Amino acid sequence: MNVRRLLAVPVLALLLAGCGIRATEVPTDFGPAPSRVRCALSEPDVSTQASRGLPVQVFLLCGSSLVAVDRLVRVPEGTADSARRVLVAQGLVDELAATPSSAEKEAGYSTDVRGGMTVSGPRPGDPQDALRLSVPPGDLTSYALAQLVCTFSDSTAAEGDGSVVLGGPVPEALSRYECTDEVRARPGTTAPPSSAVTGG
Repeated sequence: MNVRRLLAVPVLALLLAGCGIRATEVPTDFGPAPSRVRCALSEPDVSTQASRGLPVQVFLLCGSSLVAVDRLVRVPEGTADSARRVLVAQGLVDELAATPSSAEKEAGYSTDVRGGMTVSGPRPGDPQDALRLSVPPGDLTSYALAQLVCTFSDSTAAEGDGSVVLGGPVPEALSRYECTDEVRARPGTTAPPSSAVTGG
């Protein structure tokens, strides 16, 4: 009986040693390691670039959500506040419409905003904070509208509460839009909340 117990000890030790994970027995082919983390970019040195423009952020598409990316917008010194706001808004639109850099493309970024869109300030009868686009907001894709609203709402183009008043060419009606967490997370299916604006 004692002999059997003694023989069982090394067998039991072998079984316990075999409980470890063997790296070579189970094939784990998940493909090559990604060269860059999706939706992650190395941060540019904004401090050294600030002399070439105003640091801003625009919202690009990555996967099915909106992600903020650093950009620069040129605004001449001494520009009046009202004109400055429109210049910043136009610069933001231009940056949204620009083709993402190779690094951004590699990280999965894209944009649904098309080039050629212009921004102007309020027309007679509009609220002072209104921005008019050359394309009616209702004609934009849900992604493009979400990109514009969230980019504007996070900039000097917005009001103090983060909302932004947008409309198309006159006599297109104006609406006040908001960028919410839901819009940033699901811009394709969640429209920016809006309310009608009746005038200045």
